[in-house]
Amino acid sequence: KFFLSLYGHKLPVICMDISYDGALIATGSADRNVKIWGLDFGDCHKSLFAHDDSVMYLQFVPKSHLFFTAGKDRKIKQWDADKFEHIQTLEGHHQEIWCLAVSPSGDYVVSSSHDKSLRLWERTREPLILEEEREMQREAEYEESVAKEDQPAVPGETQGDNYFTGKKTIETVKAAERIMEAVELYREETAKMKEHKAICKAAGKEVPLPINPILMAYGSISPSAYVLEIFKGIKSSELEESLLVLPFSYVPDLLTLFNELIQLGSDVELLCRCLFFLLRIHFGQITSNQMLVPVIEKLKETTISKVRQVRDVIGFNMAGLDYLKRECEAKSEVMFFADATSHLEEKKRKRKKREKLILTLT
Repeated sequence: KFFLSLYGHKLPVICMDISYDGALIATGSADRNVKIWGLDFGDCHKSLFAHDDSVMYLQFVPKSHLFFTAGKDRKIKQWDADKFEHIQTLEGHHQEIWCLAVSPSGDYVVSSSHDKSLRLWERTREPLILEEEREMQREAEYEESVAKEDQPAVPGETQGDNYFTGKKTIETVKAAERIMEAVELYREETAKMKEHKAICKAAGKEVPLPINPILMAYGSISPSAYVLEIFKGIKSSELEESLLVLPFSYVPDLLTLFNELIQLGSDVELLCRCLFFLLRIHFGQITSNQMLVPVIEKLKETTISKVRQVRDVIGFNMAGLDYLKRECEAKSEVMFFADATSHLEEKKRKRKKREKLILTLT
C-alpha cells in the first residue's frame, strides 16, 4: 500500500536510487538539484546543487552511502550522502551523459554519453584530499571567469575588432601583477636615489644608501635590472597576453626603462619584442601624449643602432659556424647532419624489418 510521498523538486524527477541498507533515497531532477531523503519518515536531509544542467542518472556505490551522478553538463560527480559533500568531478565526455553503472566492488564506473562513447573509470590508490580538489575547482572557475571577461585591450575598441586579444589566464594575470610590482619598486627606488643625491649634495659628503631587500636578494642589482629579470622570468607564450592586461599608467615608465636597458645592450631581442607590442596596442594614447614624444625619439635612435649591432653579431657568428663546419667536413671527409639523418633512417628501416619478421614468425 501507499507509504510515502516525497515532494520538493521544482522540475520533473529524472533518476533515483536507494542505498544498500534502505536508509536513504537520492533523487536527481531537471532542476539541477539532488535531494537526499530518509526513508524512515520521508524527510529531506539535504538538497544539493549538483550540475549545471539536468541530472540524468544517479547510483549509489554498493555497501556505502557514496553515490555518483551524471549530468547534461558532461560531468560525472561523486558525493557523500552522510556528510553532504562533493568529493570529486570526472570530466572526459564531450556531450551529455545519459547513464552510468557502478561495479559491485565500487572500483569501476562505466558511463555512456551522447558523444557515442563509453568510458571506464577506475579507482586509483592515490589518497584524495578534498581541500586540494576544492582549491583546484576554485582555480578552474576563476580562470574560466577571467577568460570570459570582455575587456578590449585598447579603449574604444570592440572585442571583435581587436586583433591582439588573447585568452587571459591565471598565469598571465599573475605575470602582469609581477610587472606592475616591479615598476612600482623601480619608481620608489628612483625617487629614493634622487632624494639621496640631494641629501649628499646638501651634506657635502657621501651618505650610504640603504638597499632594498628585494634587490639585495637578486644580488644587489639596480631597479631597472630587476624589472628586466621579471620580464625574463615570464614564459614567452604568455608575454604578450601579460602586456595586454597591463594598465596604460605603467607604459610610460616601461618605455623609459626600455630605452635605458637597450642602450646598455641588455636582452635587446626581448625588450624590442615588448616595446613593439606595447607601441602597437597603445599607439593612439602614446602618440597623443606630448610628454612621451622625446622618449619615443630616443627609443627610435637607440633601438635602430642596437638592433643593427645584434644583427651584425648574429651574421658574424653564422658565418663563423659555416666556416668551422666546412673545415671539419674537409678534415674528416664526413658530411655533418646529412650523415646523422641517414644513419637514423637506416636504423628505422632495420627496426621495421625486424618487426615484420617477428610478425610473420608468430
